[in-house]
Amino acid sequence: MFKHLFGTSLPIIQAPLAGIQGSTMALAVNAVGGLGSLPAAMLSLEDLQRELTILQAQGQPYNVNFFSHTPPTPDAQREADWRAALAPYYAELGLELDAIPVGPARTPFSAAAAALLAQVRPPVVSFHFGLPAPELLAQVRATGAKILSTATTVEEARWLAAQGVDAIIAQGIEAGGHRGTFLSHDLSSQLSTLALVPQIIDAVNIPVIATGGIADARGVAAVLALGAVAAQVGTSYMLCTEAKTSPLHRAALISEAANFTAVTNLFTGRPARGIVNRIMRELGPMQAGIPPFPMAAAAMAPLRTRAEERGFTDFSPLWAGQNATGCRNVSAGELTLGLVG
Repeated sequence: MFKHLFGTSLPIIQAPLAGIQGSTMALAVNAVGGLGSLPAAMLSLEDLQRELTILQAQGQPYNVNFFSHTPPTPDAQREADWRAALAPYYAELGLELDAIPVGPARTPFSAAAAALLAQVRPPVVSFHFGLPAPELLAQVRATGAKILSTATTVEEARWLAAQGVDAIIAQGIEAGGHRGTFLSHDLSSQLSTLALVPQIIDAVNIPVIATGGIADARGVAAVLALGAVAAQVGTSYMLCTEAKTSPLHRAALISEAANFTAVTNLFTGRPARGIVNRIMRELGPMQAGIPPFPMAAAAMAPLRTRAEERGFTDFSPLWAGQNATGCRNVSAGELTLGLVG
């Protein structure tokens, strides 16, 4: 089923890791028969075009991933409250609150991106946080690309199926990075991968891909046995030689700290799973009323930069799933082959 859908020989998708990888990792995964992914959410249009050109030249199937959130309206009161909460940390590190720069951009899928895809015609396009506007989605569909999107609940899966996606990525609560929620952000509705996957399979009539907590060949075999057509793996790739994961983040992934993760909205304004650090412990991982995604990131950025300069990850988003045991310092191709035994 997976080979028929995507033209790959292995039922493995390398999860898009925004800010941590580019086309080099995707190429390595593609070369051994997996489906490599390119995260586009933090790329300029020019960088995206360059990366897609590189992937196209290889001649293998690949996936390009976009965020599809609605850009928020700035809220002055939320921003003021958030800065007040962070003020003691700014003072501790000798930083000025008034000098907060714009944080890293996380841009949603746009008309300009759709126009680029019409030129490049990638084989697979995936979305996180739902789907783009119907007219933009129609433009993607017209390229002939297979369309994927993430569901964190059965309700989201049914909605995606009704919009005509080709396959659904069922994201269990174990998964690292941002939750793909879009109909509800109630974390009590979020299920584990092994609970979510069969429920979504029973609810829709399209292929389902499992993600969350899958770190080795045993995990892949388990979700395939449940009826998933493939496994999407993210955290395990973060130590690969092609990854741009920072030295501090790499060290955290192989430390005892990786055994303690939590879903937090402190770093971007949206729930995402990462290794528990000082700011998560002291403020609590979830805060109501902070600036909406991705605006919360701007005030965090100077704290992260200054602390990392001093060798600390107190304010760093150490994205990781609940199972970091598959992290290995090998090529992404070798890791991919190991996921199928």
